[in-house]
Amino acid sequence: MHAFIAIGVGLAMGLAALGVAIGQGLVGKGAMEGISRQPEMSNKLIAYMIVAMAVMETALVLGFVIALMLLGRM
Repeated sequence: MHAFIAIGVGLAMGLAALGVAIGQGLVGKGAMEGISRQPEMSNKLIAYMIVAMAVMETALVLGFVIALMLLGRM
């Protein structure tokens, strides 16, 4: 039973980190493309990018909390 919990912990953290990394990469790419097209909007685009990345980080925190809950069952 402990092996399945360990696999669940690894999957929870790994998949959460993978999803967040892909999402943040796409947001960063989009922001940089927007800044290259309209440099005068760079301050606004960077602010929106930071907020979007902070919202995406909640998925990683949720994965971490789930991993801790699973570890508590071991």
